[in-house]
Amino acid sequence: MKDKSDIVKAWIRKAENDLINATNSINIKPKPPLDTVCFHAQQCAEKYLKAYLVQCGINFEKTHDLGELVLLAAKVDGDFQEIIDISEKLTDYAVDIRYPLLLEEPTEEEARETIEMAEKIKEFVLSKLPR
Repeated sequence: MKDKSDIVKAWIRKAENDLINATNSINIKPKPPLDTVCFHAQQCAEKYLKAYLVQCGINFEKTHDLGELVLLAAKVDGDFQEIIDISEKLTDYAVDIRYPLLLEEPTEEEARETIEMAEKIKEFVLSKLPR
């Protein structure tokens, strides 16, 4: 059985793959798949948050609600309240963006913002994890 640090590292590897997908996809020419960019940015943030929760030994339900994950993390470290707003903004891109007519197609500017939000959450979580 893998120990906790191996599981945390596995979550981070998956998160990084999502960030790579979002970052590469935004540059596809002539028209990037903006819905895919937003989805992968959300997934990156979600997996970083779950890595933190695993590190802290906090059980979490199967969810894509980043606000809910942040609130769980904030029970251990109140600083997580700092990222609640961007986390909640990213939550819509977990499910609805993958289906037609549920969300408006994002603009390229919005898609780039989701990458920036994911990177902020990544850096925040990494600053809270042991080195």
